[in-house]
Amino acid sequence: MKTVDARGCSCPQPVLMTKKALEKEEKIKVLVDNNTAKENVSRFARNKKYSLSVEDGDAEGEYNIIIAK
Repeated sequence: MKTVDARGCSCPQPVLMTKKALEKEEKIKVLVDNNTAKENVSRFARNKKYSLSVEDGDAEGEYNIIIAK
């Protein structure tokens, strides 16, 4: 599974990075460090009807988003 590190990126960059990774991979993990990015990446995955799981990351305010086609 490929990991997309979008920590420190402001929107729409995390969504664009997610979209690009999913063009090549069936399952990815996206790391984000703010609630807005978490919501936008999650919304993108739901709109595409992808499987989605959101977990708290290693640091406070970080999230791991697992997306599978």
